[in-house]
Amino acid sequence: MKKIALAIVFIIVLLFVLAVGGYLVLASALNQPLRIDAPQTLDVTPGSTPGRVLASLEQRDVLSRSQWIRRYWQWKMPDAVLQVGEYPVEPGMNVQDLLALLQRGAVLQRSVTLVEGWTFKQFRSELARAERLEQTLAEDIPAEQVMGELGLGEEHPEGQFFPDTYLYTLGMSDRDVLIRAHRRMQEVLAEEWEKRDDGLPIDTPYEALILASIIERETGVPHERDEIAGVFVRRLRQGMRLQTDPTVIYGMGDQYEGRIGRANLRETTPYNTYMIDGLPPTPIAMPGREAIRAALNPASGSSLYFVARGDGSHVFSDTLDEHNAAVRHYQIEQRAKDYRSSPAPAERNAGDRP
Repeated sequence: MKKIALAIVFIIVLLFVLAVGGYLVLASALNQPLRIDAPQTLDVTPGSTPGRVLASLEQRDVLSRSQWIRRYWQWKMPDAVLQVGEYPVEPGMNVQDLLALLQRGAVLQRSVTLVEGWTFKQFRSELARAERLEQTLAEDIPAEQVMGELGLGEEHPEGQFFPDTYLYTLGMSDRDVLIRAHRRMQEVLAEEWEKRDDGLPIDTPYEALILASIIERETGVPHERDEIAGVFVRRLRQGMRLQTDPTVIYGMGDQYEGRIGRANLRETTPYNTYMIDGLPPTPIAMPGREAIRAALNPASGSSLYFVARGDGSHVFSDTLDEHNAAVRHYQIEQRAKDYRSSPAPAERNAGDRP
């Protein structure tokens, strides 16, 4: 009996020692500082497990005793889901700090900004430059085929994506951002369409999108959007051609090199609003909410013409004689004073011609 009692005591003491030893080893593993000298990111890719992530960090000598840390995760966080993404890791952090990041799914979010008035081509170029955004749409895919690639039908992509700043995380792609931007454009367009004025010479939300894109490209001063929209709406009502340079430029495509001449204005293309009646067949850029709202709620008035002053604002005229006088003053007489049209220094402002 004595021997049995001694054996039991020995086992209890041994278990106690092992438990204390295990606790100390685990505490040491959890409190060890990460061996890094500069801020970096930890990539957790699809299919990763806590064990694999921790083992890879041990292989890189960032931490040690990864097996102990993995068992702690299984014991204390059995239901935690390891979220895919980049985790910001900085000097001074220890293993417990890292586990807290992983448990919260505190992944690094990057952003890409798609600007109002940009074309779809510019949108794609910006997405291609976005850091660590997966590129799934080949550069040589024609724009007309992109919508099909995205599962969004066979419409022309121009104007279909809402300009905004989009957040993304590791593992997301250009496709993901474009689908979100398209969904957002449809939401905004539907919201503004419901609040449109009565009696507009616009029959569909898509026509509103086309007109909004022209307003976006014409506008250098945001508060003039409504007034510029009013000019275009009155022209459409009276059967006047829009005669707007941005549509001509868009129709020229890669041939445009910063200037348009008389020959360009006489060239018959689907987008040359000096030659065609009504709206062009598609938008010419990505309009923002304010341009869409202006297209659907234009300012009242009687002006039918406008010319850029050169400072981003415009002079609006009711008659052709008034307009021609404004053109002479702001584009001819002031040309020697570094006159510039709006919105872009490299482009002549539309609506400026008599």
